[in-house]
Amino acid sequence: MIETAQALAAEQHPEPDDAALQPRWHVAYVITRHEKVVAQELSRRSVESFVPVYHAVHYWNKRRAQVELPLFPSYVFVRMTFRERLRVLQVPAVVHLVTFNGLPASIPEEEIEALRTAVRLRRAQPHPYHSLGDRVRIKSGPLKGLEGILMKQPTSSRIIVAVDFIHRSVSVELEPNDLEGVR
Repeated sequence: MIETAQALAAEQHPEPDDAALQPRWHVAYVITRHEKVVAQELSRRSVESFVPVYHAVHYWNKRRAQVELPLFPSYVFVRMTFRERLRVLQVPAVVHLVTFNGLPASIPEEEIEALRTAVRLRRAQPHPYHSLGDRVRIKSGPLKGLEGILMKQPTSSRIIVAVDFIHRSVSVELEPNDLEGVR
């Protein structure tokens, strides 16, 4: 009887193939303003995570303060295997993992590295999500290979790096000759 129940459970939730058992980057949706706390707790549990932040100036009671804010509010990038998802979901303030067809959606390593580079160079800032515009690919520099939506401004070009499945975007300033069109 136990074997039958286990077999039935395996049919309902099939085990992923060997490729899915390799650590990949995924996105965890967390309670608002808990991104850094979740990242600290994941680190304590030996799970690699990444919360991209940007620097902004806020004013309180006529005083100016420089603050670090998450680039993607309510989202934490997590590097884990399929089997480690329960350790992530057990972290307080983690609501759920972003999924596609019932499996945690994965993000290519190159996109995470490009995002890390943009944050490190302080060339990233939040931007409203856009789905219209010309899709372009960065063809040189530290963000080479990253794709996004182009938004032209009088003095410079800004590429909007759209993470479609979480409907968030980041804008990065680039030179026009660093871009090529994508079809």
